[in-house]
Amino acid sequence: MRDAFSHVTTWVFDLDNTLYPPSARLFDQIEVKMTEFVARHLDVSHDHANHLRDAYWKAHGTTLSGLMINHQIDPDPFLDAVHDITLDHMAPAPDLRDAILALPGRKLVYTNGSLSHGQRVTRALGLSDCFETIYGIEAAGYIPKPRAEAYQTILTKAGIEPARAAMFEDDPRNLEDPHRRGMKTVLVGEAPQAAHIHAQTTDLPDFLSQLV
Repeated sequence: MRDAFSHVTTWVFDLDNTLYPPSARLFDQIEVKMTEFVARHLDVSHDHANHLRDAYWKAHGTTLSGLMINHQIDPDPFLDAVHDITLDHMAPAPDLRDAILALPGRKLVYTNGSLSHGQRVTRALGLSDCFETIYGIEAAGYIPKPRAEAYQTILTKAGIEPARAAMFEDDPRNLEDPHRRGMKTVLVGEAPQAAHIHAQTTDLPDFLSQLV
């Protein structure tokens, strides 16, 4: 495994359900907030709002993108509302911190969430000093992964050479474009194997520790 990643000098991590496990259930809170926002903003029932939340995520990569395309919403109030969640149960992750810091080269976070959400979560995990920068969806012009334009924007801003980079994600869709660009791809979580996924793990600290 170490040899397969020996050329990597830039490590790009998704945030939600990647740097912390799904058992933290942050996205349960976020989904509730999304449904409430959609119901209130579009004046629809809770059930219809929940349907739209899921349908837009499946069709557009994020619920926000679907709302912007179909309803021309202002993205910033949405991002503020849906990320107004509690992190009280989140604990520092020293094993993950040590594993990330031990990686050679640059370390970045790239999330479809907001920058402030990324900052809050990494702070709660004790990872604030692990990353050169955090790119939220604002940095990609509110265009979400898995759209190719989003990756191109972030890669250009960060000055990343795809052939010497690795991407860690919990959503298999979000690894297709990085794979096409020549990045090493790692799925963090459980899903059927696919040709665009080079490696898979349910224990990110352990996986990273095998690379150094």
